Amino acid sequence: MALTKAELFEKLLEQIKWQPNESEQSYFEGAVIDKVVVHTKSRRWDFYIGLEAVLPYATFIDLKNHIELAFKEIASVSLAFRTTSEQLEAGKLGDYWQWVAQNSGLNSPLQVSLAKNKPPYVDGKRVVLLAENELLQNFLKNEALGKIEATYQNLGFPKFNLNVLLDETKSQAKIEEFKQKQALSDAELTKRAVEAIQKQNAKKKQTKQEPAPVTGEGLLLMGKAISSDLPIRPMVEITEEERSVVIEGYVFDKEVREFKSERQLLTLKVTDYTSSFIVKKFSRTDEDKAFFAAFKTGMWVRIRGSVQEDSFIHDLTVNAYDLQEVKHAKRVDSAPADEKRAELHLHSNMSMMDATNSISDYVAQAAKWGQKAIAITDHGTLQAFPEAHSAGQKHGVKILYGVEANLVEDGTPIAYNEAKVDLKSATYVIFDTETTGLSANYDKVIELAAVKMKDGEVIDRFEEFIDPGHPLSKTTIELTSITDEMVKGSKTEEEVFKLFQTFCEGCVIVGHNATFDVDFMNTGYSRHHLPEISQPWIDTLPLGRFLYPEMKRFTLDTLARKLNVQLEHHHRAIYDAEATGYIYYAMLKDAEANYDIKFHDQLNDHMGEHDAYKNEHPFHATIIAKTQAGLKNLFKLASEGMTQYFYRVPRIPRSVLAKYREGLIVGSACADGEVFTAMMQKGYAIARQKAQAYDYLEIQPKALYEPLLEKELVKDNAQLEEIIQNMVKLGHELNIPVVASGDVHFLNPEDAIYRKILIHSQGGANRLNRLKKLPDAHFRTTDEMLADFAFLGEELAKEVVVTAPNEVVSWCEEISPVKDKLYTPNMPGANEQIRDLTINKAKELYGDPLPDLVQARVDKELKSIIGNGFAVIYLISQKLVYKSNKDGYLVGSRGSVGSSLVATMTGITEVNPLPPHYRCPNCQYSEFYTKGEYGSGYDLPDKNCPNCQTLLVKDGQDIPFETFLGFKGNKVPDIDLNFSGDYQPIAHNYTKVLFGENNVYRAGTIGTVADKTAYGYVKAYERDTEQVFNTAEVDRLAKGATGVKRTTGQHPAGILVVPDTMEIYDFTPIQYPADDLTAAWRTTHFDFHSIHDNILKLDILGHDDPTMIRMLQDLSGIDPKTIPTDDPGVMALFSGTESLGVTPEQIQSKIGTLGVPEFGTRFVRGMLEETHPATFAELLKISGLSHGTDVWLGNAEELIKSGTITMAKVIGCRDDIMMDLIHYGVESDIAFKIMESVRKGKGIPDDWQAQMREANVEEWYIGACLKIKYMFPKAHAAAYVLMALRIAYFKVYFPLVYYSAYFSVRADDFDLVAMVHGKETVKARMKEINDKGNEASAKEKNLLTVLELANEMLERGHKFKMVDLKRSAASDWLIDGDDLLAPFTAIPGLGLNVAKQIVAAREEGEFLSKEDLSKRGKVSSSLIEFMTVNNVLDDLPDSNQLDLFENLF
Repeated sequence: MALTKAELFEKLLEQIKWQPNESEQSYFEGAVIDKVVVHTKSRRWDFYIGLEAVLPYATFIDLKNHIELAFKEIASVSLAFRTTSEQLEAGKLGDYWQWVAQNSGLNSPLQVSLAKNKPPYVDGKRVVLLAENELLQNFLKNEALGKIEATYQNLGFPKFNLNVLLDETKSQAKIEEFKQKQALSDAELTKRAVEAIQKQNAKKKQTKQEPAPVTGEGLLLMGKAISSDLPIRPMVEITEEERSVVIEGYVFDKEVREFKSERQLLTLKVTDYTSSFIVKKFSRTDEDKAFFAAFKTGMWVRIRGSVQEDSFIHDLTVNAYDLQEVKHAKRVDSAPADEKRAELHLHSNMSMMDATNSISDYVAQAAKWGQKAIAITDHGTLQAFPEAHSAGQKHGVKILYGVEANLVEDGTPIAYNEAKVDLKSATYVIFDTETTGLSANYDKVIELAAVKMKDGEVIDRFEEFIDPGHPLSKTTIELTSITDEMVKGSKTEEEVFKLFQTFCEGCVIVGHNATFDVDFMNTGYSRHHLPEISQPWIDTLPLGRFLYPEMKRFTLDTLARKLNVQLEHHHRAIYDAEATGYIYYAMLKDAEANYDIKFHDQLNDHMGEHDAYKNEHPFHATIIAKTQAGLKNLFKLASEGMTQYFYRVPRIPRSVLAKYREGLIVGSACADGEVFTAMMQKGYAIARQKAQAYDYLEIQPKALYEPLLEKELVKDNAQLEEIIQNMVKLGHELNIPVVASGDVHFLNPEDAIYRKILIHSQGGANRLNRLKKLPDAHFRTTDEMLADFAFLGEELAKEVVVTAPNEVVSWCEEISPVKDKLYTPNMPGANEQIRDLTINKAKELYGDPLPDLVQARVDKELKSIIGNGFAVIYLISQKLVYKSNKDGYLVGSRGSVGSSLVATMTGITEVNPLPPHYRCPNCQYSEFYTKGEYGSGYDLPDKNCPNCQTLLVKDGQDIPFETFLGFKGNKVPDIDLNFSGDYQPIAHNYTKVLFGENNVYRAGTIGTVADKTAYGYVKAYERDTEQVFNTAEVDRLAKGATGVKRTTGQHPAGILVVPDTMEIYDFTPIQYPADDLTAAWRTTHFDFHSIHDNILKLDILGHDDPTMIRMLQDLSGIDPKTIPTDDPGVMALFSGTESLGVTPEQIQSKIGTLGVPEFGTRFVRGMLEETHPATFAELLKISGLSHGTDVWLGNAEELIKSGTITMAKVIGCRDDIMMDLIHYGVESDIAFKIMESVRKGKGIPDDWQAQMREANVEEWYIGACLKIKYMFPKAHAAAYVLMALRIAYFKVYFPLVYYSAYFSVRADDFDLVAMVHGKETVKARMKEINDKGNEASAKEKNLLTVLELANEMLERGHKFKMVDLKRSAASDWLIDGDDLLAPFTAIPGLGLNVAKQIVAAREEGEFLSKEDLSKRGKVSSSLIEFMTVNNVLDDLPDSNQLDLFENLF
């Protein structure tokens, strides 16, 4: 008998091995399979399923995935649902949105934007879909709606029509409501997770189920326990969809999304370090949600689930059935507590593009392992010191502060075995060798050739092969062109060397890079008990560098080309020797002609000249500070390397190290150190000479010397062990410690890939890219290190790994690289000057004696400012502002400095923080409003003085001093000043005048690898290594490469001032920004944030507003300080367009504030449309709201819309909270603390909320405070609004002056042709950009703003004139009657320098032709063509006809 439709459905569930859980059962009551359509050819099965109602989204996905997996081998499947319910469920509509957008068959680039668009929602009887822009709206209406509606109906939704509207943030409330719905704190969820685990364990015991293997008590488990017997699949092996896999890995990222259906989706990114996967799991119960909260990044998890391609990210993901936390074995240091090693050679992420972990990571690891000390030795930089200091204090680990420096010789000798030999008449032996390698100690000479020359002519030759006694390596044959057949049967080395000594008798020996060859010869001579070279000899390599410093390379090829010497069969000894001879004779002539060098012993007289340090090959040394004084010397040493001796890398000449050697200890560093190199290449004796300059020697695990084996610099493992053993022997002989160091570049072995990606990103610029494999430079435990040096024997291994490093640690004192307090500069009499300036100005404004309120405020501030030593900071700012004002440029204040009355009285800021008040400029009468009656003194009604009838001045913004210096008045003041961009360099340089060049520095910054950059590095590595990474693996690798130092820079405004009793090196080393030695300023080497509390930082910012104000003043003759702050016409601008004489339709804006600073953006204009501010206080609030986070959207905006409050009650700035609460009656100290907590987004603790309610603070006020993430200071807002009102005044009453200044100062991008053609063309161009929506480029968006202002000017009856060759300015738009004349920079592609050149050439003489303009004005042909087409050059011929006759006269 055939199955019923309902039984068919049950059979289907059985077949796919899936059953709905309890909460889902109701959805499947009465479920049937209406039909199954089988498409044989295309192998597709279509299931038509009947249900009561639309399934929850997560259930639908789960069912769909199980059906697809079950039928995977048979056919692809599609599902269509029919439901009996006619009700349209709004929540499900939104839940399905992304899936619908992705699966409606829309073939358009806009599909991605659509999926990210806000979901549709039900509004009454309509279903509304808000499009983010017109482009999306048109796409939806024209192409997508029908398909989207059909897809929804296929999912079982009742038939409906979508209404597409432009999003005007109307649905913001719904989104915020959705985000907050069912939100539970992490702590609560974790608590519930623990309860769930206990409940689960208890349930297992009750039902006598088998206990979960490996989970143990307290480990998280969702679903069924996963047996440890099941094989764990390496992630790299999973390359296609699979029904069931078990994987295990480390969680490096986690996200939990909540749907409107109240279900959650847990997304984990997990790696086993072979690859990574995104793991997804939907919640079914509240218990699941609690588990989701309990899973954290940093855990190890085991997962069982199916592997499927995710339709949204188009990549394989794991859909988890079971998820359990597992314990993962971590590396441990099992050495006894008193036998732990200390790492003395370690690189943090401050080693530029070379190491991956922060010093904090290493210090934390050392602490876990019980290692008591660690050194930080980055490449040429000390920038990790402040962080190292903090980490050391936090974890109780002693920090050794050091650097791996690039040492260089001050100069290399040209002549050796100096003698009074006449160079012109001497007989020379010019020789060259070919060898089996670079080590004089381990390699052999296989060819020795020489020519004997006198008076520039070859008089004899010497050429012999030497049989090395073993086959030649492939590399040797390739480099020298010498084969085994050529050397076979040759004379012995001893025979050849004896013959050569005879050949050289009575001669001066010469060679190119002769130190290399002489080392080989002397080592060979010693081997055969022959005397070493005693004749005078000359190296032509340093001679060439001295004579020709302008050259970049000094190979035989380049020198031969320069000196016109023929070079044949290069890299065969006899030919190289002869060529070197002719090169040497040419050099000899130049040496005598230019430097009067005639004798051999004169050649070294000029050693070190011509920046010789640039030509020296740097070798590494580890330099560590032993004492606090040594740390300062280290700062000086590093600074000289980064400023005076920087060339490609910071270099430290040996003499400079000697100069600052006190308090420092020096180690021999890695394979690039001179001692190890000498031991490897030149032998024990030379290594012994060099080692005497060091306090300790370093050896490293053999894995770190792998590159030497790869490059055949060391022959094999046995030879490498011999070199290391010789280093230990040498240390014993010299009685200095030999320490085993790890040359650490990353924390764990699996982190090596991150460094590899960083190195790979640098291409050929980094020589490590030539290696097949980078060395293993992870942070090693004591056990690992002892194992690495086991070949030395147990006793020696322990000495170098444990004893010697700890001995070096004991040499070093506890040192601090950061100071413990603020050191302000000394300015004699600063306290008295600030007191006098303040009191005198206050009395000038408010009379003598001062009103009690003013006197109390002045006393409180002066006590705090002078008591904490901040008077000098005020005085510096006062002097800078005074000079700027004197030079004709207003200065705007930023931040909270306007909270200080002393700052107002001394002229630092125009913002007056006293309560709103009147004051008489004639008789000093004053009247204050202290109960919050007015938000700003500028809003007081006009009033005459009751004493003398003079019109009273209105002032006061009611800002508490505490927001500036804290309630105890001891917070370091941060005075930010907005100077004109034009004046900023002058203000900066004025600090040098005030304090001296060596006492002021720009604040340094450190630029690190950002997420997007790291992503680019990973994708490039993937491409170049021909690998394929999945999405999660790309994310993991990018994450590992972020945060690494990439460059250095400078704060655009920050100037640090050093007290004259101290040096900059008491705080930080110095450098040039981005190592640009041509920069005008030196910067702090440490990031300025790390020394912010120790040294005074002045923020001297460059800003357009003061520049614009200056231009407006110059054009109009109006003093901006006289502009009223309550002009009705200006205030009307913030709520309409009437003041401009245009309609909103004409300028496409309901508000007239286009181009007004702080109020011109679309976002702020939208706020103005909704609030219609009418007072200065309300404008302050708007400014605060627009700069805050979660202050307007979803907060104040909603309260105003719902009618709960009016604009006057809105919390706009951080100071409002404190003052409001004080007016409510909350204690002032608590009011301050609440303000500080709220402005930082930390909410309000329950006990403070209780105090607010006791003071009858309304619930809406408390609720609004709880939502805020960041708040703007009122003083900052007041300074901004004041500047904005002044500019707006000119816009209303002096339109041409305003537009001239705006286009000259604030605008960069123009469409000159459109602007000249008039408003219709401008509007068409605006529409063109608007139609692009988010696809518009940043340049187009900037242009749109300019076009909006251009359109406004045109609608107000003024016009733009095309550039005039005879009258236009370089960059300023000139007022020409009722119109504006365009400058040269308005021409597309014509930069400021060319514009200035045109004007300068025009002043020298009128342009006679286009050719003349091109030559004298430096104008390109494309610009000439633009000017020709647009009738700028109508009066000019193509060329100057007089040229035809020039040669006749």
